[in-house]
Amino acid sequence: MSQPPQPGPDRNDDRRFRRSRSGTEPVTARSDLWLRTLLSSVGVPFFAAAAALFAWWAAASDSHSTPSDRVLTVLAALCAALALIAAVDLLVLRRRRAQERQRRRR
Repeated sequence: MSQPPQPGPDRNDDRRFRRSRSGTEPVTARSDLWLRTLLSSVGVPFFAAAAALFAWWAAASDSHSTPSDRVLTVLAALCAALALIAAVDLLVLRRRRAQERQRRRR
């Protein structure tokens, strides 16, 4: 015998934004937003500076130097991508904190 369908979550219910528990993780487990903020805050300037350094080094080197200008260009692009990912993570964390503040005010 099957059970009758349960009603869906209320539109104002905050649980609709959270995934259902599927394993043995603690009930109170949450993402450490402050650690992510710290890592992203350090990562953005570090990887941006590394990308600028590798780009400058690639521009100053010739095709016969070691490491080659292609390798330096790839490293510069990789560091720039990591800086961009860290910056996007900071924006996501900022939005989550704003949403948490709004939920607390209700």
